[in-house]
Amino acid sequence: MSIPFPPKPTLPRACEGRITAGSPRVCPHETPTEPAPQSSDEGLYCEAEAPQTVRKVKPDRENSETDLEIEDNEKFFTTGQKELYLEACKLVGVVPVSYFIRNMEESYVNLNHHGLGPRGTKAIAIALVSNTTVTKLELEDNGITEEGILSLVEMLQENYYLQEMNISNNQLGLEGARIISDFLETNTSSIWNLELSGNDFKEESAALLCQVLSSNYRIKKLDLSHNQFSDVGGEHLGQMLATNVGLTSLDLSWNHFHTRGAVALCNGLRGNVTLTKLDLSMNGLGNEGALALGEVLRLNSCLVHLDVSGNDISNEGASKISKGLESNESLKVLKLFLNPISVDGALLLILSIKRNPKSRMEELDISNVLVSEQFMKTLDGVYAVHPQLDVVFKGVQGPSAKNTISLLTNPMKLIQSYADQHKITVEDFLKSLNPTGTMRMSVGEFQKVMIEQNKVPLNRYQVREVIKRLDEKTGMVNFSFLKTVKP
Repeated sequence: MSIPFPPKPTLPRACEGRITAGSPRVCPHETPTEPAPQSSDEGLYCEAEAPQTVRKVKPDRENSETDLEIEDNEKFFTTGQKELYLEACKLVGVVPVSYFIRNMEESYVNLNHHGLGPRGTKAIAIALVSNTTVTKLELEDNGITEEGILSLVEMLQENYYLQEMNISNNQLGLEGARIISDFLETNTSSIWNLELSGNDFKEESAALLCQVLSSNYRIKKLDLSHNQFSDVGGEHLGQMLATNVGLTSLDLSWNHFHTRGAVALCNGLRGNVTLTKLDLSMNGLGNEGALALGEVLRLNSCLVHLDVSGNDISNEGASKISKGLESNESLKVLKLFLNPISVDGALLLILSIKRNPKSRMEELDISNVLVSEQFMKTLDGVYAVHPQLDVVFKGVQGPSAKNTISLLTNPMKLIQSYADQHKITVEDFLKSLNPTGTMRMSVGEFQKVMIEQNKVPLNRYQVREVIKRLDEKTGMVNFSFLKTVKP
């Protein structure tokens, strides 16, 4: 049954055949340019005809339910976002996702674990071609496969508003990596945060992705954790890091890197000038990898956060890392949790920080290590030199362990009591400690002022609890997290 439509508006040739719902799409960061005319077989379209309509014969890749074209131009010039999505669902033969319909005008859309499959993903992609509100899209664990990722990258060639996308755990494999690599090679998308965890990527996938990432400067945050990269993949990644000037955060946890891969990665990190956060936890770097990391810490002046938890690093490896800490001036967070390090290795680490007057270390995580009373005395001396530092350990052996409980009096009650006595809010008290008088501070600076202030004396255990309450998980604390009312 045909539906009457209003007369077709006069449009530039470049707009014909495009999915349009609302105002034209213009990249918020770039000067708009008129795309070159193209045939209907090449453009993105959504066929809004009834399913029994005879379709054009297309190349093999387009026959995989990924082309996003529309043959009925007039309908899409008069169709809203919701109607567009419903028509797309009819076309591909899937049930519409009610959550998406309710939230398609929000900036954040979470469609994780919705069982979309490649066809459901295509319907979402069709609706997002002209969407100007969604900036972050979560599509984890939807079985979208390479067909679904092809629909998404075709959408991203038109949508310049979407900035963050999570397509983890979607069985993308080598073909999915190839599609993503082709897309990243254009360097034109607005996507800067891409999560690709758990997609069965192996060495060939690493080669494809690293080749384009070597020159890609738009991707800032990349998650490649829980894949199957081994030492060969580590070599590809190391070569990429040596030339990449875009990445600031890279997650490579839960892969299969060992000594050779670790050394290759570290070789690339030596000259890298943009990466500030690296997660290599749950690999197999070992003490040889720790030696290479120590050299990186000695030469690299950019890395701020390094996680090498669960990497079979013993006291020998801790001593190699300590050598790097003695001269490093950028690292703030070092996580060594779940490594076979004893109190002797822990002593080497904290003494290296003490010997470095320019150290910016704020957190050392050795939370599986049981320390001694002698260690605690040494640590007090380190804290005197670096009050911003917090060393997280498992506990203290000996009599002082019994005294730990008395150190854990609820710090918020102490602060609230002080605020009540002075007829101010807790927020007012915390703001008074901030030299800028604002509601946010870096974790390190906040820890330092909390230890040094004498209005509400707190020990480091208590300060740590306060930070947990206020932590934004971005290296900053936010006082507005406390909804305290003035008494």
